[in-house]
Amino acid sequence: MSVLAAVDERPVTFECEGERLHGIVSLPVQPAGLVTHGVLIVVGGPQYRAGSHRQFTLLARDLAARGIAAMRFDYRGMGDSEGAVRGFEAVDADLRAALDCFCDSVPSVRQLALWGLCDGASAIAFYAARDARVKGVALLNPWVRTDAGAARTTIRHYYRARLFQRELWTKILRGRFALGAALGSAIGLVRSALRPRPPQAGHASLPERMFDGLSRFDGRMLVMLSGADLTAQEFAGLPERDPRWRRLLAGARVTRRELPGADHTCSRREWHDQVVDWTCDWMRAQ
Repeated sequence: MSVLAAVDERPVTFECEGERLHGIVSLPVQPAGLVTHGVLIVVGGPQYRAGSHRQFTLLARDLAARGIAAMRFDYRGMGDSEGAVRGFEAVDADLRAALDCFCDSVPSVRQLALWGLCDGASAIAFYAARDARVKGVALLNPWVRTDAGAARTTIRHYYRARLFQRELWTKILRGRFALGAALGSAIGLVRSALRPRPPQAGHASLPERMFDGLSRFDGRMLVMLSGADLTAQEFAGLPERDPRWRRLLAGARVTRRELPGADHTCSRREWHDQVVDWTCDWMRAQ
């Protein structure tokens, strides 16, 4: 049986601070009262509810085909939804309105989780502790970008690997490599890594604010990191520099998974399927 044959998809419209938002609820084809697990998919980056290469569409359908209700939606100002575009740090009201709609659409759900990619995962970190309905958060390649963190990650994971690439040395030997520009870029990264900008007065860094949010959340966490993604590697480096992150991510309520070779959006089918498997296993363990 195909995935679509096992899924019932329903469009939904709901209000958030006087503006209409649109989404899709994906339900298992089974008696409604038997659906006890649900996942609200929080879109990352400036994109709408389908996602890159239909990533979120496929995720929602795959979850529903395995008995887990899912909902994906457009923030205000994105896709079909009304309102002005807003950043990931200003979507708490959107998330609450979407959860209200999801819970109304599938009232039998008792185990509710938020699932997000990139800055969608960051938005979840800010929001989850503020809503008692949320029992778990699944974070794929969370966005924790700082100038210093990005510089350290690029030096460690990009330039180090680049030095061993045959293509690079071929370009250098043939005089096709802009050595001066490359050195200038590398020097700039080293300066950013060694001399990070001090935070603005009264404004903590993104990793500090995300830690504050996740440390106040008492539910379960699934952290999934792609091996070939600098965003994921910047997050993976947090425990090395901050013992608070090390203690948080080593806790019993955190499940951590790594996918070697995968890119930021897990664009290959085998990578996507692995993320779905991890998510389903983690949801059923709740």
